[in-house]
Amino acid sequence: MTTPASASRPVADRQSYHHGDLRHALLTAAVEAIEESGAAAVSLRDLARRAGVSHAAPAHHFGDKAGLLTAVAVEGFGLFADALDATWERTGDFAEVGVAYVRFGLTHRGHFEVMFQPALCRTDSADLTAARARAAESLRAGAALLAARTDDGDQQTATLAAWSLVHGFTALQVSGALPLPPDADPESVARQVTRFLVQ
Repeated sequence: MTTPASASRPVADRQSYHHGDLRHALLTAAVEAIEESGAAAVSLRDLARRAGVSHAAPAHHFGDKAGLLTAVAVEGFGLFADALDATWERTGDFAEVGVAYVRFGLTHRGHFEVMFQPALCRTDSADLTAARARAAESLRAGAALLAARTDDGDQQTATLAAWSLVHGFTALQVSGALPLPPDADPESVARQVTRFLVQ
């Protein structure tokens, strides 16, 4: 997250950008703006100012604000799936995958705010559909283990239960509504909560 002073400083001189670098810089500036002021306050004009480029540059890459936020969501789901997959491969523990979910939400607040708000994005985006599906598959793999221990083996319900638990915890913590003690470590608390998934 940037400070007010750094928020007014261009990311880099516009002459130094390659095409792909500029798109990445614009996405980075967008995430920073969302973390500071929320998705509703983001504008393509402010984004151009942050990145130190022409006012036309964001529209060239994303079309409009919905296109920009869709790109933020696609990037976020990719990073999210990477985090869940890496945790699953490292630990083989679905409860730890739940902790990774919480960790992602707390450390990628700008992405997290946009990823689960379809009204902000172009829901017909093929890239967004694919990115969401990949992230969902990371949860389904562990939920299949939960379902196998139930009487009816209902994987869909197991997935919904697991997702509701970790997403609810994350959303409450991100919004500041979770009544934890000031010195509590959210990840440690999340680990205690997610253990209910595997008991």
